[in-house]
Amino acid sequence: MTRKQRRKGTGSIYQNSRGQWVAVIEAGWTERGTRRRVTLKARTEVEVRSRLADAQRRVAAEGTVNSFASITVKRWADQWLAQRERVVRPGTFVSDRSAVDRWIVPTLGHHRLDSLVPADIRKVASAQENADLALPTMQRTHAVLGKILADAVAEGYQVSQRARETNGPGTGPSSRQALSVEDAKRILAAAAERPDASRWVAALVAGLRPAEVLGLTWEMVDLEAATMTLAWQLKALPYQERRCPASGFRVPRGFESRHLVRAYHLVRPKTRAGIRVVPIVPWLAEALTAWQTHAPTSPFNLVWPRDDGSPRSAEFDRAQWYEIVDEAGVAISLPNGGVRRPLLYEARHTAATLLLAGGVDETTIKAVLGHSSVLSTQAYLHTDHTRTHAALAVSAEMVGLGR
Repeated sequence: MTRKQRRKGTGSIYQNSRGQWVAVIEAGWTERGTRRRVTLKARTEVEVRSRLADAQRRVAAEGTVNSFASITVKRWADQWLAQRERVVRPGTFVSDRSAVDRWIVPTLGHHRLDSLVPADIRKVASAQENADLALPTMQRTHAVLGKILADAVAEGYQVSQRARETNGPGTGPSSRQALSVEDAKRILAAAAERPDASRWVAALVAGLRPAEVLGLTWEMVDLEAATMTLAWQLKALPYQERRCPASGFRVPRGFESRHLVRAYHLVRPKTRAGIRVVPIVPWLAEALTAWQTHAPTSPFNLVWPRDDGSPRSAEFDRAQWYEIVDEAGVAISLPNGGVRRPLLYEARHTAATLLLAGGVDETTIKAVLGHSSVLSTQAYLHTDHTRTHAALAVSAEMVGLGR
């Protein structure tokens, strides 16, 4: 075994009896007051010198370092998910797990964290692009990967800054659109023929989220005061073990929920702004009064349940919406000349745009829609320029440019 002497405090390098190159560096003190020595190994002298130099930089930047060990992306992602499910909402965890299991681990799982380079990070987006995934999905996966790597660094693992700062798949305009006033009228005319017409008015006029609609109970509706309190949303929570109800539900610390039946729960909104009281317009009040007399009896007192009184699934609700828009003959034109059905969530976009066109200020719209910031509201209002045009016209007239 040949040991190469180095300047005191900079570590030492030697080749052991098995032919491995070994570097030893002092990295602070143990709890017992003895020096902490960390051993690094590599197949070549050049590689071990590189690892030693990286370790020296970390000690200089971070002080005492508990470990210079590295693990694969898959092993760390498994640990990360186990921690993640304890602190984020169940829906967020399911989305994170899907990104990890379907794209991040299959593409990068065998790489060591400390060996990742920007080209590796870009492989994930390339794989998704080759699979014709939508840009928002690619952006979401990139954000999850960024969080995984940032948390790895916080845990003490080494991930190069270049890898962590790799640009994402880019940005683009939202594919969601607001319906025109005429299209909204046609949809409401078709919905008016249905007993549950009030459900669709709640979306197109009041801008309720689908989960808020499905989680609304009669005790949260005050027809005399013409208000409804939005304090819960209907969500199907994931089981601890997939497709195994006996395993219980994945519920993070501090998550407030009320179990209804099967996987369905009433859960609190993501932000405090989501809990709000919304006025009920006269037409909707009349429709709700009529609906209350012959709505299916629900053991959970849901306003819009299925015919047997059980909660409506999101899939069932979307199917009902598509029946209505098909009957109304409403379609969204695409840039490539094609058409598609309006998405149910685009009813919420439409409600926001109608409020803006009616002269309602953005702060009030924020309160009605339950946004946590005006920036969230602005994302819904990009398609309507009537109000800004009128404001600029007034300014021009004030300085003598009225024509």
